[in-house]
Amino acid sequence: MEKIILIKYGELTTKKDNRKFFIETLEKNIRNLLKDFKLKISKDRVRMFIETDEIENAALKLTKIFGIHGIAICHKANSNNEDILNKVLEIIPQDKKTFKIETKRADKNFPIKSMDFNNLVGGHVLRNTEYKVDVHNPEVLVNIEIRKDFTYIYTNILSGSGGYPVGVQGKGLLMLSGGIDSPVAGYLALKRGVDIDCVYFDSPPHTSLEAKNKVIELAKSLNEYSGNIRLFVIPFTELQQAIYKNCPNDYMITIMRRMMYRICEKMAKKHKCKILINGESIGQVASQTLSSMVCINEVTNMPVVRPVACLDKLEIIEIAKKIGTYETSILPFEDCCTIFVPKHPVINPNISKAKIYEESFEFESLIEKCVQNAEIITNFEKEKFTDLL
Repeated sequence: MEKIILIKYGELTTKKDNRKFFIETLEKNIRNLLKDFKLKISKDRVRMFIETDEIENAALKLTKIFGIHGIAICHKANSNNEDILNKVLEIIPQDKKTFKIETKRADKNFPIKSMDFNNLVGGHVLRNTEYKVDVHNPEVLVNIEIRKDFTYIYTNILSGSGGYPVGVQGKGLLMLSGGIDSPVAGYLALKRGVDIDCVYFDSPPHTSLEAKNKVIELAKSLNEYSGNIRLFVIPFTELQQAIYKNCPNDYMITIMRRMMYRICEKMAKKHKCKILINGESIGQVASQTLSSMVCINEVTNMPVVRPVACLDKLEIIEIAKKIGTYETSILPFEDCCTIFVPKHPVINPNISKAKIYEESFEFESLIEKCVQNAEIITNFEKEKFTDLL
């Protein structure tokens, strides 16, 4: 096969003793997300090589896999002067004017040092083309990696998503609403190597089927970076109505979020998640003031990670657009957190008051019912969604 994909690892190269585990996890993720491709993968501590008949399509898919810094479609040549020189002339674009050669001599037994080989190849290009050398701002950068088996030559590199391979940090449970923030939080958690499941609170008839399908579509988008996501749909209507009936209007959102955290903790432990993740951004709404976070967080001992906590809305929107969730998130279907928002929610809730209000109804059995009756969605490719757009 003349062409091959070369993978440059991302942040995992900073690892030492556990680098092998990170690389093996990356390979597993690649095989999972490219399961429809016929692949042959080889790897070492600094590079991974992928052979496939659908090389361009596979390379584009690889841009969404965390743990990868760069993706290059390479041309293979035997590691001798003649073959390398001929291959460079064969692949160098015909419509450019300036070039630069960069050689990486991974095989230290190769008899010519990198700088000398740059000069050798550069001279060959100058003699046989109209190109001129520009070492500062070349139109074409020819990369040559000389290795023991073959030499790999490429002129373009796709940027990878960086971060750690998904799964190296264990699993977290993402509280996924239909808004802009929580999908971005999920994306950022995935980038740090956290495999995620998602939980959505469904409250029909107060929330619509379109709202649920919107969240399924968001989970599907995140699954393009993971391939392992499960979405737990929690039937929240009965518990939400009990809150609405028994709690003061200004504390409804606070109590509701406390119930959600209790449910999420049970779901997380049931499905072996180490942390809870959500899209809370400090001060954005009443339930996200520091006082509210303290009051709401009091019901769980699990670590709660808030990846977008210190980002402003414009920064979050920019990431949402980049990862392809923004257009879905802004569809006008409300979730259960927005349906019952009071005009004047408390922004500095008191934990003692919240506990007193919760004592006015029996919520433990309602929470247990939510957990036991959760719907699990796993195969997003086969799910049928309503026409959201």
